[in-house]
Amino acid sequence: QVLLVESGGELVQPGGSLRLSCAASGRTISRYAVAWFRQAPGKEREFVAAFSRSGGFTYYADSVKGRFTISRDNARNTVYLQMNSLKPEDTAVYSCAAGQGVITSNLRNRAAYDYWGQGTQVTVST
Repeated sequence: QVLLVESGGELVQPGGSLRLSCAASGRTISRYAVAWFRQAPGKEREFVAAFSRSGGFTYYADSVKGRFTISRDNARNTVYLQMNSLKPEDTAVYSCAAGQGVITSNLRNRAAYDYWGQGTQVTVST
């Protein structure tokens, strides 16, 4: 069992930056593929970024490529999402997810993940 707790979401102006954290407990997060998803009001949950279980492969949605970076601190058992050049369309609840048996070709599939956090709200607005 893995417990995931996100933090770091807040109100930020367009063009600003935020770093989200996903703290894991119960198991070592380095044994899992980890991803960030987001869900805006009235829309389906969508994939944002992920890295493979080995950490050797990262994958980003086209809408965030070049602006967002996913990373992992194994010593802290925490995964991060650095978000730069934020846009109003980035407004959503951001959730992290972990899965032990997620193959690389399935990293963007939310159904492939076993554990989910409760989410943190990111609002990009003036």
